[in-house]
Amino acid sequence: MNANGSLMHKLALQGVSRRSFLKYCATLATLMALPPTAGRAMAEALAQARRPSVIWLPFQECTGCTESITRSHSPSIESMIFDTISLDYQETLMAAAGHQAEEVLHKVVEENAGKFILIIDGSVATGLDGAYSCIAGRSNLDLLREVGPKAAAIVAVGSCAAYGGIPKAKPNPTGAVAISDIIRDKPIVNIPGCPPIPVVMTAVLAHFVTFGKLPELDRLGRPRAFYGETIHDRCYRRPFYDQGKFAKTFDDAGARQGWCLFELGCKGPVTYNACAHVKWNAQTSFPIESGHGCIGCSEPDFWDAGGFYKALSMPADPLKFVAGAAVAGAAVGVAVSIANRARKGAARAAHETATLADLEK
Repeated sequence: MNANGSLMHKLALQGVSRRSFLKYCATLATLMALPPTAGRAMAEALAQARRPSVIWLPFQECTGCTESITRSHSPSIESMIFDTISLDYQETLMAAAGHQAEEVLHKVVEENAGKFILIIDGSVATGLDGAYSCIAGRSNLDLLREVGPKAAAIVAVGSCAAYGGIPKAKPNPTGAVAISDIIRDKPIVNIPGCPPIPVVMTAVLAHFVTFGKLPELDRLGRPRAFYGETIHDRCYRRPFYDQGKFAKTFDDAGARQGWCLFELGCKGPVTYNACAHVKWNAQTSFPIESGHGCIGCSEPDFWDAGGFYKALSMPADPLKFVAGAAVAGAAVGVAVSIANRARKGAARAAHETATLADLEK
């Protein structure tokens, strides 16, 4: 392979050092719960990889997913990875328009059949034979049926593509469905969220380029590394939940002291996502840290679940009893939560250090 066409060569031209690249791969391996040896394999594969062709089709969506990925904090290796893939079609970002854009799409599909990655955001309208949502006079439904079978893998970005999302909410006038309801014979990974977290998309693409397959998925087709725990599991307000301290309004004394938002309708206990530890805007914060309860947007039919400000019908103090024995006071709950977070944080730091050390051998 010509080294001048490799990803590492292109990153070097942009001022990215080998150490920064190795650190990025180590971080990815850690985020995805992969062993240190996987970080090494990822670095070697990505360094030699040529820019994979990526087609991004926007269906029934609000452009929020595109907005999210373009706000990947900069400078960052994540954004550079996106600069170095060959994003051959994305109607919001591409310079071409009209017939020229459609010619590019068809050419890329035919020349890269079986090799390109297809990213889709937005649900698929099936009502009136798909007439509710069209691109260049063609329904999303027809376009998906043409392009989908020729892709190597499909990344359903956002809750609309993954589950049908808000367009599917009752009464669902357009007959909106998820991508997996139409395409059933291709590898599909769902990256739900309204919108999803940028680094999750980056990690999934890097994993596919490295290993030629999608990462381990949960029962809903989501990357288990990012959707394996609830937001509640990693939330910094969890100690207050364990103590039974809940804000009653968004501006009361409890809210100002960071008490749990469970009674104000937070869906963190039943929502699987990485918001609490990956966070947003260069790991600045996430909705709960900004004072608003989780609305459960990475779960199916979150809009119809309703009750954004209505508490879940579940115990408010799950640590009150352990194996039938009463826990001695709220202090134990706080200690358990702090110990668990410290243990996970130490394990993650050790994993990143080991991975980076292995990569630099």
